[in-house]
Amino acid sequence: MKLVSWNVNGLRACVNKGFLDYFREVDADIVCLQETKLSEGQLSLAIGEEYEQYWNYAEKKGYSGTAVLTRIKPLSVRYGIEEDSEPEGRIITLEFEEFFLVTVYTPNAKRDLSRLDYRLDWEDRFRDYLSELDKRKPVIACGDLNVAHQEIDIKNAKSNRGNSGFTDEEREKMTRLLDAGFVDTFRHLHPERTDVYSWWSNMPGVRERNVGWRIDYFIASARLAPSIKDAAIHCDILGSDHCPVALDIF
Repeated sequence: MKLVSWNVNGLRACVNKGFLDYFREVDADIVCLQETKLSEGQLSLAIGEEYEQYWNYAEKKGYSGTAVLTRIKPLSVRYGIEEDSEPEGRIITLEFEEFFLVTVYTPNAKRDLSRLDYRLDWEDRFRDYLSELDKRKPVIACGDLNVAHQEIDIKNAKSNRGNSGFTDEEREKMTRLLDAGFVDTFRHLHPERTDVYSWWSNMPGVRERNVGWRIDYFIASARLAPSIKDAAIHCDILGSDHCPVALDIF
């Protein structure tokens, strides 16, 4: 089974930059999207009847939002964590026969860290949510987690320490998530691989020089680790300031 996750940073713009070409070429069973920046009815995505589409729109226009495009019909679909709605459209959970799939767009702490406290509370709620699901069946969670976990996951670790996405607090929350019984699938297969990132600043020349951060992940229940066949980052795919990440499992 092939799964793909991509923060498209505005799906309408990404469609105009080759999204559908990539979608057809990658031929994934499930594609998860973050930061779609859509309201209902703003885009009709022509991907064929074989895919079911699930959308979680933010109440604020042009902001956040997630989606799942799947060939495999889920048993159930849930939006949000505690309740079946969420103002910022950040989470969709699909239940399948053998696992739960969760796509997430984790809140950014903001450059001035004004949203750090909210972010840290979110991390605790999200970890508890995944742990509860994991008691029922294995979990695969993917998306833009907005944190470079280790120094190996960021080009300039020393100068970025303490910045949004690389604070000690955010990194510790990621450690606690993994310690709760989950694995970072890419690092599971590539523990020492360097210079592989999934996000680059839009400043001139940054992506060309590969000055990036790895902040997009596939996280899986630890008991699924033997089933992981491949975990990849498609750094060559443009269309967003993030690139797609992929998981081949089962």
